[in-house]
Amino acid sequence: MTPESPAVAEEERVTLTVGAPAHGGHCVARLDGQVVFVRHALPGERVTAVVTEVHGGYLRADAVEILDASPDRVAPPCPYAGPGRCGGCDLQHVAPGAQRDWKTAILREQLTRLGRLSDAEVNALDVRVAALPGDPTGTGWRTRVRYAVDAADRAGLLKHRSHEVVPIDRCLIAHPAIQALPVLDRLWPGADAVATVATSAGDVETMALPGAEAPTVREEALGRTWTIGAETFWQVHPAAAETLVGAVLDLVAPRAGERAWDLYGGAGLFAAALATRVGPDGRVTLVESAPDGVAAARDNLADLPWVEVVPARVETALARRRVTGPVDVVVLDPPRTGAGAKVVDALTKSGARAVGYVACDPASFARDVRTFREQGWRLAELRGYDCFPMTHHLECVGLLLPES
Repeated sequence: MTPESPAVAEEERVTLTVGAPAHGGHCVARLDGQVVFVRHALPGERVTAVVTEVHGGYLRADAVEILDASPDRVAPPCPYAGPGRCGGCDLQHVAPGAQRDWKTAILREQLTRLGRLSDAEVNALDVRVAALPGDPTGTGWRTRVRYAVDAADRAGLLKHRSHEVVPIDRCLIAHPAIQALPVLDRLWPGADAVATVATSAGDVETMALPGAEAPTVREEALGRTWTIGAETFWQVHPAAAETLVGAVLDLVAPRAGERAWDLYGGAGLFAAALATRVGPDGRVTLVESAPDGVAAARDNLADLPWVEVVPARVETALARRRVTGPVDVVVLDPPRTGAGAKVVDALTKSGARAVGYVACDPASFARDVRTFREQGWRLAELRGYDCFPMTHHLECVGLLLPES
């Protein structure tokens, strides 16, 4: 805090006028010039908030009383949403359309502030976050849920920025098959967590952790049946896999006979789509570091002999030239931390005509876009998707092209 600012303590109540949303599920307000990140509020509202954290340059707070409400405010459908309760859903108090407007504003802000794009460049991209097919309510979509177990052996979900477990009787964003599982109405002695999965092929599994061996499950996408470990990465929204693959294919437009890289390839979802487009006269190289992902890719893509699976970290594979030969198109779906400067630098020097970037974090994506721009590339197209309704998270797919 600045020397002239009044001291503010945790648990103190303050009155705030709320400003724009910021990445992370909160809005920005100011208290005597100091930044306050406020959860459970909406832009334009006047609220009473309880200070939850005091830091040198900012405060965190929860809105506990709405003095002047936004027209976009709704009653949260879940009784566990709100201050001091489950931290899993940030936006249950926001109308569905306004949730997507919120995420669109975040994506635009990250591209201008971190990506260093101008407002005109962002406007030209027509950036917006769209709903996925078959998702009118924003509930019942999450096909993988990991419950924490408290000291009394009860399963529940964690509070925001806390290890405290909130016992619940059901999670509304969980897939109906997961909600029907006997997880929350029994005790779990000896378990730290309970992992659940409900797949697109109808498989449903429950695993007490640690100790349980992850079974294999089936997923259906791209006209194929995938056999993967229950803990192997797969998109958690039922419509996400097909939607993201469709966007990638539209943007990078693979051609017959081309060579493609699928980086951070997981079980091979994008590699399979690329392989179908480039055909047996082309080549696809998938790079994945997680052993379960490598095993799943090799098993599920065995009928596509022009796909090579490279078990390595992407940075290592590129630096040590384990991904060899010329390349025409690249698809990457990095973790939340993004690809990073070394990977981006390698891609801009690869000779690829196009890069399709699938991102689950707008901040990391924007930083990587800036690195691409510094290397003479441009963000030519961008599509955003609300793959995680009721939360602040989103997915986007960008097309990056060399300037010349």
